[in-house]
Amino acid sequence: MGGFPERDSGHAKPEPDQRVPAEPGPGARARTESLAELLGGRGGAIDATLPPLAFAAGWLLGGESLWGGVGAALAVGAAVAGVRLSRGDRPRSVLIGLLAVCVAALIAVRTGRAEDFFLIQVLSNAASALAWAVSIIVRWPLLGVLVGAVLGQRTRWRRDRALRRAYGRASWVWTATYVLRLAVFVPLYLSGQVLALVVARVALTWPLVAAALALSWVVLRRSLPDGHPGLRHPVTEDPAAAPR
Repeated sequence: MGGFPERDSGHAKPEPDQRVPAEPGPGARARTESLAELLGGRGGAIDATLPPLAFAAGWLLGGESLWGGVGAALAVGAAVAGVRLSRGDRPRSVLIGLLAVCVAALIAVRTGRAEDFFLIQVLSNAASALAWAVSIIVRWPLLGVLVGAVLGQRTRWRRDRALRRAYGRASWVWTATYVLRLAVFVPLYLSGQVLALVVARVALTWPLVAAALALSWVVLRRSLPDGHPGLRHPVTEDPAAAPR
């Protein structure tokens, strides 16, 4: 649903709550490691574009054969899943990716319309846009949830008001990516433009994820006050004062 793939973090385990971080020293800003390094979003996004490309190739080579497109997409989806498992990706994340391809293929076969292969993509982006926007409004920005999980912080980052506010602002970048995709996908889907949908899927997947990772990192860093120790060291407050 979201732009980030699920992955094992390999980072530090949760630390005890602390009012003043032990490191880094005074005057330090957020660490230079980027969201791309923490979340590894671009690799998974590139993998996600391969089944739609295979679908288009099979569809065209088969003389606009739906079965040709579906068969090619399923074969490539299974191959991508195998490669991801071999490189150590979480089995749950791999299975979710493969299941998405299977569901997309099933929908297209059931309706007999090639453009319906992309229906699940349209719906997932609509759901993602709503989820990210709501998460910001209720002060549980999903970017903070994702990064906090990767860093093993659970919800401790929420007791740092500056960090929580920064995650909220940066999360709007991701909300905008889903809205942008919908603005492109929906007209193409409604007009049955299969090849244009494939092009849009590729153009608005890994390049957009890379741009969103970079831009949201800039917004995040600039939103933190001078002297803030960074994402790995939230300045926790009194738990009784933390928002619920």
